[in-house]
Amino acid sequence: MTTIGLIGAGNIGSQLARLAVRHGYDVVVSNSRGPHTLVDLVAELGDRARAGTPQEAAEAGDLVVVTIPLKAIETVPVEPLAGKVVIDTTNYYPQRDGQVAELDDESTTTAELLQRHLPQSHVVKAFNHILAAELTTDGSPAGTPGRRALVVAADDDDARARVVALLDEFGFDAVELSPLSEGWRIQRDTPGYGARRTADELRADLAAARRYRDM
Repeated sequence: MTTIGLIGAGNIGSQLARLAVRHGYDVVVSNSRGPHTLVDLVAELGDRARAGTPQEAAEAGDLVVVTIPLKAIETVPVEPLAGKVVIDTTNYYPQRDGQVAELDDESTTTAELLQRHLPQSHVVKAFNHILAAELTTDGSPAGTPGRRALVVAADDDDARARVVALLDEFGFDAVELSPLSEGWRIQRDTPGYGARRTADELRADLAAARRYRDM
């Protein structure tokens, strides 16, 4: 894997681009407003980065990150992502995204909605429960005492393993969840959401998570 495509270049997307370049990856960054709006970010990232459209990011990425408001996931290109691992960082904020009945009644999750939109892709939930600024400050080498952990949820074992390896490279331990539907355990308002946790602490938080209807 040499290129990471980013569909979305906001707080999380730009930080993941910085991490990727720092660790030797090429990146293609994109947003809904066009490549011309990403000139400053690409200049900061250097020679390993270029701006493109979401279609171009999807086509170029060996691994692709979807990091856009949930309400926009229907705009994610489908065909160029077939067969690829797609990381989903989205969270549901009704005040921003509008009410989504399936999420309100907890019959599905944000990542499952993206998986339904991308039926031939391997969606992995990751990077949705850490403040963007902390992505580039909280990483540390493997084996560091108190190393921060992040959740990786997926249906596909190989896809999950790829993202676990990426997290380790970026400086984080991984706590794995399966299937993808279990990603609800790290949605907003759950114990582990936003907090700095070691792997053991995060596992305890996941076990303590409750559905909204049970809170």
